[in-house]
Amino acid sequence: MPYQPPVRDHLFLLRDVLEIEKYANLPGFAEASMDVVSQIVEEAGRFTGEVLAPLNSVGDKQGCVWNPDHTVTTPAGFKQAYAQLVEGGWPALGAEPAYGGQGLPHVVNLSFSEMSSSANMAFSMYPGLTHGAYSAILNGGSDAQKDLYLPKLASGQWGGTMNLTEPHCGTDLGLLRTKAVPQGDGTYKITGGKIWISGGEHDMAENIVHLVLARIEGAPEGTRGISLFIVPKFIPDADGKPGARNSVYCDGLEEKMGIHGNATCVIRHEESLGWLVGEENKGLSLMFVMMNEARIGVGLQGVAQAEAAYQAAATFAKERLQGRSLTGPKNPDGPADPIIVHPDVRRMLMDSKALIEGGRAFLFWTALQGDLAHASPDEAVRQKAGDYMALMTPVVKGFLTDKGLQICSNAVQVHGGSGFTEHFPVSQYMRDVRIALIYEGTNGVQALDLVGRKLAAQGGRAVMSFFAEIDAFVEANGADKELKPFLDGLAKAKGELQDATMWLMQNGLMNPDNAGAASTDYMHLFGLTALAYMWAQIAKTVQAKIAAQDKDGGESDPFYANKLVVGRYYVERILPETGGHLAKLKTGSELMMALPAEAF
Repeated sequence: MPYQPPVRDHLFLLRDVLEIEKYANLPGFAEASMDVVSQIVEEAGRFTGEVLAPLNSVGDKQGCVWNPDHTVTTPAGFKQAYAQLVEGGWPALGAEPAYGGQGLPHVVNLSFSEMSSSANMAFSMYPGLTHGAYSAILNGGSDAQKDLYLPKLASGQWGGTMNLTEPHCGTDLGLLRTKAVPQGDGTYKITGGKIWISGGEHDMAENIVHLVLARIEGAPEGTRGISLFIVPKFIPDADGKPGARNSVYCDGLEEKMGIHGNATCVIRHEESLGWLVGEENKGLSLMFVMMNEARIGVGLQGVAQAEAAYQAAATFAKERLQGRSLTGPKNPDGPADPIIVHPDVRRMLMDSKALIEGGRAFLFWTALQGDLAHASPDEAVRQKAGDYMALMTPVVKGFLTDKGLQICSNAVQVHGGSGFTEHFPVSQYMRDVRIALIYEGTNGVQALDLVGRKLAAQGGRAVMSFFAEIDAFVEANGADKELKPFLDGLAKAKGELQDATMWLMQNGLMNPDNAGAASTDYMHLFGLTALAYMWAQIAKTVQAKIAAQDKDGGESDPFYANKLVVGRYYVERILPETGGHLAKLKTGSELMMALPAEAF
């Protein structure tokens, strides 16, 4: 069975758990009635399931092709699918109406993005990166730059990229060598080489707008001297249409483990013409607008690939006949039982389902915080939501992609030997998702960002607010006996996270290696606690739905009963991992750093 977009689960989160209609007084949300949102999500399911999903394997097997004239040909069907994407207005969902967008909340756009990424991760990266370029120009560009570029980027008529990495430097952007020479007329000549540029060249959009980090001649060394430039493939003419060819070239494609349908390019700037975005030497802060948005998008990719792999594994487990149930035959007329009867197969499927559904809720909840940080008229709400976005972004990126890989690996395992072949889809999901743990800052860098910067920001205001919110939820619902397992699990995990936070504050300052050694365990402890909070909210919502059905005498809906089972499984089988992470975290860095380098 091909990928089936989880439309009902998305609508359940948006309507019932997050209750987005209660924000109808805020910009964007006024147009996001559940009638409208339901139509969007259902049509998103149709488009991604019917148009993008069938091209996933095509893109993997064919890949992109580099041509001697420095152009790139995308896999068969991609160009036509991209035209349908643009015609359907999908890239414009979350863009500003002033630039041709639909102005809907980011959390609604995220629903489409998850389905798109599940259906075809390599394809979905093209419009995803374009929206990142749109956001950087929206936040830092001049009015003239916004008027020229944003309508074309918002529609998807033009594509966008991030040009950061160079052959000698990845995360440490202070080492970059690409230089910018001012021409005296407001333009700059950009020279240098960039690598791993996703969507850096392709045949689907009529122009590609590169957002390039470079150092202006004479600028300070390190990150303090980095500026951001717009470098279009075709220089817009007086009418704003693609004009003369700029001297920015794709010199080849990377040979990759996965995402073969995305053109990951080696880009050469040969005195290419560029325009400064924002102020000189302030480019990194503007690029972080793109990078932070991209990090949420990468966390989404972890959930998306996990969902597709889980669906494939569940289908296989129900069809594959092998062995007999330990409690007696369940398929007595057949030669064997389907492997879904075996507890260890169930363990892998239940682990996956609990992490995906909790992870999706965490992803949507975090996106809603981003919407509130921009749209709420209440300064206190904006501050809290902004704090949460900053705090949660590394957790969303690092934790959800680590778990995404684990789930894809479990899907291969459920398939047995079949999963190790290319005749079944799960090997592609595992290969594709592997990059999500690496790009936009490796997960180790995310963990360091969490413990080194985000925890201490504003004196720990964000994490203390999160602890207080959990405490308030547990106290407010303490009389609900049905919720007790969820509340007990959440309270215990929150206590362990708070213990870990205090340990870091005491021991990380004393020895920074302690913070580094603890960072990944802390990030996972945080992620597990966040999902416990999501499951507690889901359980509360579900119980109210079940009670309403019972009161009305209606037929019980298995969707809700199944949610409670999966949530209880999370609390009882997965959440106890918090104790292990806390124990490891507290061992510090002594043994980790004890061996001399030559001993490795």
